[in-house]
Amino acid sequence: MTDTSFMKTFYNGESLPLAAVPEVRLEEFLQAIINAADHGWKISAFFGEGNPAELNLYVVLTARADGLIGVMRSKCSGSFPSITPYCPQANLFEREIAEQFGVVPEGHPWFKPLRFHQSFRPGYDAWGRADRSAILPGVTDFYRVEGEEVHEVAVGPVHAGVIEPGHFRFQCHGEEVFHLEIALGYQHRGMEGALIGGPKPRTLYEMETVAGDTTVGHAWAHCMILESLTDVHLPAKAEVLRGIGLELERLANHTGDLGAIAGDTGYLPTSSYCGRIRGDFLNMSAVLCGSRFGRGLIRPGGTGFDCSRKQSDELLQRLAAARKDLTNAVDLIWATPSVLARLEATGTVSRETAKELALTGPVARACGIATDTRQDFPFGIYQMSQIPVVTARSGDVYGRTLVRWLEAEKSLEFLEEQLRQLPSGRHATHMGAPARESLAVALTEGWRGEICHVALTDESGRFSRYKIVDPSFHNWPGLAMALRSQQISDFPLCNKSFNLSYCGFDL
Repeated sequence: MTDTSFMKTFYNGESLPLAAVPEVRLEEFLQAIINAADHGWKISAFFGEGNPAELNLYVVLTARADGLIGVMRSKCSGSFPSITPYCPQANLFEREIAEQFGVVPEGHPWFKPLRFHQSFRPGYDAWGRADRSAILPGVTDFYRVEGEEVHEVAVGPVHAGVIEPGHFRFQCHGEEVFHLEIALGYQHRGMEGALIGGPKPRTLYEMETVAGDTTVGHAWAHCMILESLTDVHLPAKAEVLRGIGLELERLANHTGDLGAIAGDTGYLPTSSYCGRIRGDFLNMSAVLCGSRFGRGLIRPGGTGFDCSRKQSDELLQRLAAARKDLTNAVDLIWATPSVLARLEATGTVSRETAKELALTGPVARACGIATDTRQDFPFGIYQMSQIPVVTARSGDVYGRTLVRWLEAEKSLEFLEEQLRQLPSGRHATHMGAPARESLAVALTEGWRGEICHVALTDESGRFSRYKIVDPSFHNWPGLAMALRSQQISDFPLCNKSFNLSYCGFDL
C-alpha cells in the first residue's frame, strides 16, 4: 500500500482550491514521490511555479489501479536533492525544472539542459550561462564510450526527409549500438510561458498546435480543464462527438504508422495502401468539422460542430470501406515472413524498463503494460462506453505494430457503435468564468498515450501556471533504450515504431 496521507487525491477532470493542495516539507515531498513510484504510481507531471528564490514544486501522481490522481507541493530555494537515481522517471522532469527556473537538482546523474532556452526568470540559470546568445540547441556535453574501435555517428538535426529537427548521437562498435543520446529543443516555442495569464482568445488555438497530429487529444484536455474550473457538465451529444473525433485521430495516425513501418522494412504494398487510407480517415474528420486534423471540433462546453444523420450515415459508409481496405493492407504484413522477420526481436524494450521510465501509450502496451487513460482514468464518453485495452508482450517493433493494428480494430468498432446511436439534443453549453486560486488536472489518451494538462489559477481566475505533458515526453527515453545492442541500421525502423513528436516535446 502507498501512503497517500501526503497527497490530496481526486479523479480525472476535477478541480480543487489551491488551499486544499497539501504543502509538504521538501524531504518528505521527494521521499513520497519515490515511495509512490515504487508502488506503481506514475509521475504524470512534476513542475515548478513562482519565484526561483522560493520555488513552489508541484507533482501530479496517477495510480491506474485505483483511478486516482494525487497532488502535493513543496518549496525549494536554489536547489533540491535529485530523486532520479532512485526514480528514473523523474529524470526529464528535474532537468526541465532546472531549465525553466534556474534551480539545481543536486546529485542528478546526468545534469544537462533539456531544451536549450532561457529561464522563465531572467538572472537565474542552473548552468551559470550569463550570455543569453550562447544558449544554442544541441551544444552540450554528450556521453562518449571510450575505446579504439568505438566510433561515434551523429544524425540530424537536419534530416533527409520532411521531418522535424532532432539530433541523435550513437556510440557504436562496428554496427552494434552501445548507446544512443537524443538531443531535442531545436524548435522550442515557449508555449508554457505564453499560456500564463490565460485563457486568452488565442489559447485554444495554441492548444490545437501543441502537437499538430494530436489536435483533438490536447484540445480535449484543455477543455476539460476549463470545464472543471467552471463546473460545467456537457450534453451527451458533445461527449459522443468528442469521442468520435479522438478515435478518428487515432485511426489516421495508427494507419500512417503501420504504413511507415512497412515502408522502413522495404515492403511497399502496405506502405502505399496505408498512405492512402490514412487520408481517408483524415477526410472523415473533415466531414465532422471541415478540418482534416480536427481543428475547430473541440470547444469549451462541447463541440464547435454538430453532426447530422446525413453526416453520420456518410461516415458509416466511409468507415466500412476504410475498414475493408485497412484490413487487407495490414494482412499483407502478417502474411509476409520477410516482413515479420524484420519486425521481430528488433528494438526490444523490456517490461521492467518500460515501468521504470513510465512509458505510455502503444509503446507501453507493446511491453505488456495494460495502461490506457480511457479505461484507467475514464473521461467523457469513455465513462459510459469503454474500449478494451490491447497489449503485446514482446516489447519490440513487432509488438508495437501489432498493438497499433489491434487498437485500430477497436476504434473502428467504437466509431460504428457511436455513429449508429448518436444522441439528439445540444452539442454545446454555456461556459462561465474559471474558478479563482484553484488547481485542475485533465488526462486524455492521445494516440501516442497519456496527455496531461495541469492549470493553476490566480486570484482573478487567470492561469498563473499551465503545465502540458505530451506522451512523447515520457517515451523519448524509451527509444534510446530500444537501440541498446541493436544494429545502427535498425534505427529508422525503431524510430518509426515509436513515432514520437518533436514539437510536443519542445514546448
